[in-house]
Amino acid sequence: MQTKKITAVLSLFTALGIGTQVQAQESAEELARQWDAVEQGGDIPLNANSPTNNTWRQMREDLGKGREPGPINVQRWAGNYPWVGMPTMFHLPVALTPEDLAAGQVEIAFMGAELVGDPRARTWGPAEMRNPHRSEVYHTWGEMAMPELDTGRTALSEMVAVDYGDAPIDPFGMERSIPEIRKMVREIASTELANGKRTIPFIIGGGHALMYPDVAGVADVYGKGNVAVIHFDAHADYSTADFGRLVTHGNPVRRLLMEDLVKPEHIIQVGLRGPTSTDLETLDWAREQGIRYHMMAEVEKDGWQKVMDRVIKEARNSAENIFISFDIDVVDPAFIPGTSTPEPGGLYMRETLPLIRRLCAETNVVGFELVELRPDSDPGYTTMLNAKAITRQCLNGLAVRKAGITKANYLNPVMTDDGQ
Repeated sequence: MQTKKITAVLSLFTALGIGTQVQAQESAEELARQWDAVEQGGDIPLNANSPTNNTWRQMREDLGKGREPGPINVQRWAGNYPWVGMPTMFHLPVALTPEDLAAGQVEIAFMGAELVGDPRARTWGPAEMRNPHRSEVYHTWGEMAMPELDTGRTALSEMVAVDYGDAPIDPFGMERSIPEIRKMVREIASTELANGKRTIPFIIGGGHALMYPDVAGVADVYGKGNVAVIHFDAHADYSTADFGRLVTHGNPVRRLLMEDLVKPEHIIQVGLRGPTSTDLETLDWAREQGIRYHMMAEVEKDGWQKVMDRVIKEARNSAENIFISFDIDVVDPAFIPGTSTPEPGGLYMRETLPLIRRLCAETNVVGFELVELRPDSDPGYTTMLNAKAITRQCLNGLAVRKAGITKANYLNPVMTDDGQ
């Protein structure tokens, strides 16, 4: 009903030209002066008189009306091939309210989050992650789902997971979107489960500015300084070149540190490389802060296995709660070309998947984000297929942990030995 009211009002405004009349209540001189603040480098004013000022975050009031709380399975079939069924994340049931999460004892809640306003613009990342034509291709779902041929687990048959929809996004700027995203992440992470744990937010998104509201939302629940961030990225993301913005895709790490949301020694970076990641002076700053990093130069020097073991060890010895921030440009663009800032010389998929699986199996992961998806710059399905595989391996690791398997780098014995 609320949505119908908004649509009707907007249609009426357009038809009668009332939007113009509302804005005209201010004098021409007053309207002209709004640009003075912009020109002088001050605040960017909003048109508070606009009838559409807040429609982008107007939530329906009937989300739980006429039904019992709990996940809603929108699929007609118990299971099928990916080209059958309604395109939710992994063909999962949907949840619309915190009451749905609690009633369903939901362990994992996927949410989409775009950011419009920095060089990324809209990316279609969350929408394409739900598109099985590009992200699944041939993987079955539901009761037809099959186990991973490494651990032998079938994560989404062993855990309760839902698609929680998308965060509200201001279509013309990201500053107002960021608090809304933080609120939605906090809403998910606040859900208490009977086993003493909380629901884990899985955020699929656009620009890496998302790291700030995503980590902040989790820290709001677990406490400042109680969350470590394992940051996969080609770029360090603690730039000072913010052009006057509070947060950009290039500085979320610095912003988290500035607000004391995360301790510097609880930042562990993997995969940094290239000429636009950081400079030596800023790297000195990072070392002084105590930030841990593992560049591709370290991989070149010591080999991937040693570096992976170091990352796992550091993650175990950091904060009790782990948030994985995975910028897909950490992967070599041969495997994931659909990203905004591709940088050659990155991780291979055979390096990436075992590390993600191990982190999610061997540490207490309380949040996961996969960002910088830009599938519209990849005419094929390689980007989405591999992005989905990375997400799936975290789910795989979480299923191993839920099963009580504590062996490091666990692989199902029948997957590694044919018994002959």
